[in-house]
Amino acid sequence: MSRLKPLLITQGDACGIGPEVAVAAWAAEQTAPGARPLCLVGDAAVWRRALRLAGLDRPVALLDDPSEAAGAPVRCLPVWQPPGLPPGLVDEPLGQISAQAGAAAACCIEAAVAAVQAGQGAGIVTAPIHKEALHAAGVPFPGHTEMLQALATAPGAEPPAVRMMLANEELRTVLVTIHVSLRRAIEQVTREAVLQTLRITQESLRRFGLAAPRIAVAGLNPHAGEGGLFGDEEIREIIPAIAAARAEGIDAQGPFPPDTIFMRARHAPPHHPGAFDVVVAMTHDHGLIPVKYLGVEQGVNVTLGLPFVRTSPDHGTAFDIVGQGRADPASMRAALRMAWQLCGA
Repeated sequence: MSRLKPLLITQGDACGIGPEVAVAAWAAEQTAPGARPLCLVGDAAVWRRALRLAGLDRPVALLDDPSEAAGAPVRCLPVWQPPGLPPGLVDEPLGQISAQAGAAAACCIEAAVAAVQAGQGAGIVTAPIHKEALHAAGVPFPGHTEMLQALATAPGAEPPAVRMMLANEELRTVLVTIHVSLRRAIEQVTREAVLQTLRITQESLRRFGLAAPRIAVAGLNPHAGEGGLFGDEEIREIIPAIAAARAEGIDAQGPFPPDTIFMRARHAPPHHPGAFDVVVAMTHDHGLIPVKYLGVEQGVNVTLGLPFVRTSPDHGTAFDIVGQGRADPASMRAALRMAWQLCGA
């Protein structure tokens, strides 16, 4: 194990459940067969509090850099405290929006990306952040996806094309648009955007071992536009994109009515094998509601198109239950396992 690069788990919002579920997932994964090294990135005092909240009597091992995680003592939580964290973070009240917590969350993400780019980690698993806390801290990004895209952009280069995928054991969904208003999202559903999403989806799912993924494309409008009666975005933008993708050898089909295609794609053997491997949806809620409805405890958020692996649990900061012993680490554990799969480990 000492030769393996660790996965880096970022702290997320220190006032939410992220640190709790991260340490609980770490403890569970360390006893699992074939355990891999993990490094917790954030404020050491916040991680010590998280251990107490999770009912774990474990010491913290402070690392000089993440690459030391594999050599940390077995029962010690390996923590790398990056420079630039705001002071007094552990004193911020739990369950409340805090600019300090937002600034710390951004600092941890930036540090983790830099460490992975420097070869000190295999990939990143991010604990949940709070978008209002980020905004209060003056962070100019609405969420993880946009921040990671910017951090992955080389000086003078174009940003990498990235997409959000939410996945569990039954359903995968990739989004064409994400954190924008619905009005703007509709404007962003263009032939180029849909085709780019199909290309990214094809390439990324091959990393999951799917040589020729079956991609279903959900329409934007009711009944996928009903031949233009309920909107013409399908005719003008989505159908030409699917045709172009198929000409490139991508097995993309549709557009299908968004209110039924997820049921067809759901993989629930033995009685309901999925007809597709993934659904490409046009807007955030179109695509994420079906996956979340199946259960957030196994959902994983994956950023496709980055030059490094990044996954995240499918839940937020859950301010209402922080510190109550009710936070479930299942989604964080699923995110860790998927990250290792994507890293080829």
